Amino acid sequence: MARSARAQEEIRRFLDIGAVQVAELDLDGDEAVLRPGPGSPPVTHGEVFVLVRRGGRPVGTLLGRVPEGADPRAVLAERARAECGPADFGDPGEPPFTSVVVATRERAGQLARALDSLLAQDHPRFEVVVVDNAPVTGETRELVERKYAERVRYVCEPVPGLAAAHNAGLEAVRGEVVAFTDDDVVADPRWLTELAAPFAADPGLGCCTGLILPARLTTPAQVLLESHGGFAKGFTPRTYDPERPPGDEPLFPFTAGRFGSGANMAFRTAVLRSVGGFDPATGAGTAARGGDDLYGFVRVLAQGHRLRYTPYALVWHHHRETWRDLETQAYGYGAGLTAYLTAVLVNRPALLPAFLARLPRGLAHARTLTAVRATDGADGTGPPGDHDARTHPWPRRLSRLQRRGMLYGPVGYLKARRALRATARGKTARGAI
Repeated sequence: MARSARAQEEIRRFLDIGAVQVAELDLDGDEAVLRPGPGSPPVTHGEVFVLVRRGGRPVGTLLGRVPEGADPRAVLAERARAECGPADFGDPGEPPFTSVVVATRERAGQLARALDSLLAQDHPRFEVVVVDNAPVTGETRELVERKYAERVRYVCEPVPGLAAAHNAGLEAVRGEVVAFTDDDVVADPRWLTELAAPFAADPGLGCCTGLILPARLTTPAQVLLESHGGFAKGFTPRTYDPERPPGDEPLFPFTAGRFGSGANMAFRTAVLRSVGGFDPATGAGTAARGGDDLYGFVRVLAQGHRLRYTPYALVWHHHRETWRDLETQAYGYGAGLTAYLTAVLVNRPALLPAFLARLPRGLAHARTLTAVRATDGADGTGPPGDHDARTHPWPRRLSRLQRRGMLYGPVGYLKARRALRATARGKTARGAI
């Protein structure tokens, strides 16, 4: 098929992707409670992406079709009981005093939604810090001071970039644990307790990450992204220990994207400070485009601390909505991946031999990561359900952009470092006047 014809076919397939309802179903014995996802209308007939809970905790997702005229709760509960077995969770324990950092820039409406969910957490003792990154208006400050002044602290970080904003938050927090999330999420009421409790149970734990699910699946871009896994890392808790590298992760610890994502991560505050926080030349808002979270994961692991993934710490993420958003995201992910690897080696050159030893497998992994991913279904037209199933083909255009981003990443990182040095020189010169 000629490239133009293939591109037209990809566009047609993309535009044919239909919206999917988002809901959550809590199974408790013979009872089942069905609720719409955050910000969604009540569930009706049609396709439904369902988070299944037992005792309030996430245990899996499924895709169900509710026939017209049928009871959505009954239909989806029958599927859930058949596919999601009982679970033994244990007591998460008492979480330590925790600080939550939310970096934001000119998105006061989204920020308010996120803050409302954060202030509804069941954690017994926590604080919230908003970092206003390189603001051009006073909207964020005004929102915090007007609506949240009693419970939220405001910090302004003039240097652009997500890592710089996170570092400003890290410097300001008072908690034993510092959690980071984004301004485009809605946090589950138990999110912070579940994310922070593992630190009390394991003194050697340096980082904990959690589950990210889609808040809405209303556009083709949102459905396509979630069809290929989105940001979710599954429903099995797992601990990564540098003293006992996982046998199924031959690239460990350099495949940091498997560990979690920046919208749902927490660190022992003293540990993150001891490694210097995040590299300010990484992250959204810099020439590196991303990679700040992955950099933090690897630095903590390289210092000998464990990292735990728990699916019980849940945030609902508002995915990008358009094809243009997906293009930007694909390029940025590719750039952020190689930018963070460059940052790790620049800041921790002792890791270079281990990186070189894994390089051949790493290149093979990169080819797989950016391949044109087919579907696991028969016709490739279904919406997302199981996160291990691909229900829509991944467009070649997005794969090419991700590869281009990977080639650009080291250059972007070096550009970002130069920009930071220029900013520092400018401050020094102004201070000398």
